[in-house]
Amino acid sequence: MESQPSIDPPHGIVRDVNSAQRLTMPIDATGFRTPSLSKNSKFERRQRLADMEPRMTVPLENRDAIAPLREQRRGGMSGRRRKCAGACPAEPPLVQPRRRENAKSRIECPPCQARHASESTSATMNANTKTYEPCPSHRVAFIGLGTMGFPMAGHLARAGHRVAVYNRTHAKAERWADEYGGTAAVTPRAAAQDAQVVFTCVGNDDDLRSVVLGKDGAFAGMPRDAVLCDHTTASAAVARELAHAAAQAHLHLIDAPVSGGEAGAINGMLTVMCGGEPAAFARAQPVIAAFARAVTLLGPSGSGQLAKMVNQITIAGLLQGLAEGINFGAAAGLDMKLVLQVIGKGAAQSWQMDNRGTTMIDDKFDFGFAVDWMRKDLGLCLDEARRNGAPLPVVALVDQFYADLQAMHGGRWDTSSLIRRLRRPDQPRK
Repeated sequence: MESQPSIDPPHGIVRDVNSAQRLTMPIDATGFRTPSLSKNSKFERRQRLADMEPRMTVPLENRDAIAPLREQRRGGMSGRRRKCAGACPAEPPLVQPRRRENAKSRIECPPCQARHASESTSATMNANTKTYEPCPSHRVAFIGLGTMGFPMAGHLARAGHRVAVYNRTHAKAERWADEYGGTAAVTPRAAAQDAQVVFTCVGNDDDLRSVVLGKDGAFAGMPRDAVLCDHTTASAAVARELAHAAAQAHLHLIDAPVSGGEAGAINGMLTVMCGGEPAAFARAQPVIAAFARAVTLLGPSGSGQLAKMVNQITIAGLLQGLAEGINFGAAAGLDMKLVLQVIGKGAAQSWQMDNRGTTMIDDKFDFGFAVDWMRKDLGLCLDEARRNGAPLPVVALVDQFYADLQAMHGGRWDTSSLIRRLRRPDQPRK
């Protein structure tokens, strides 16, 4: 089973690929390895000399002139031999490719680099097509520039707001500021200084407390009557706790977890579920709209987090059902891609089927919402269910299935990887 170690979560996933035997090639006059030609073929030798002639006319001592040729032959690669960390089945490159920017320890071959560059360009183009509703410019802060927070803060800047950002890794905050023109602060308090609306998007309850409370927390820098919107998927209990602390400091808190994943954040099309005071929500809603397609107040503090739990409970059962259905059909010899096209036009249709069905069939899970994050969310659901008495038998079962995937080193696989538990090693995929 492939392993997927973490790379500065939550940015991406590194996949180990099976090692392949390296090619042994002779070195030509320019110092590059080239495929061997038959020694018995005079035509091939003459053709080789003819092909080399343009290179030989470049003086080898002229490093500036020879560099473009070297770069072209290498495909933009330099360094020692390494295998590709992309999801490609190809031979490992002869030399180590340049690292993708902001992808620590991730080494990819040129085709994978090109694919990710294309995806990045596509995402940027989609983000640039976002139409922002007219809204007065606000002084805002965004704390937590992870997979979701980085593009969300970018939309705030594109919508015309004056944005200061904070991230535990300050270099990332500086990179965001270079890209979007905002300010990179060294503490949450400094970022929130004089901000009318402050946004947080961090990992869990403890992370949230650490950036909101204390002498360097956001509350310490926010002016009186300002609003903090928390987009962390956290517990309803911490939402109520921080709402009470905000009220004591003459501030307001909206718990506002989101749904839509990384693509929704990049495209500014998130669904935001909110809990809090109606007056504070009314002030924050036009600003939140910069990265959302739907922003809804569902009740008092904690209601947004409870609604997100309903979202995750529903997805967990749906994904397990989809995994079982695809595995069943494949075992029966059906063309499952064709089957999904058919049943996707009926009552079985869902976002998960439309966006994950084909990748489940193809056994591709190096993207999307990670198993580790889903287990964290389902833990919140189960904790809340113990408090309110609601039985969650399917969620408890699927949570254990995700634990199995973690034991298979699949903590960074997409949540649709549930199907890997069901497949026999010899089972064909269709």
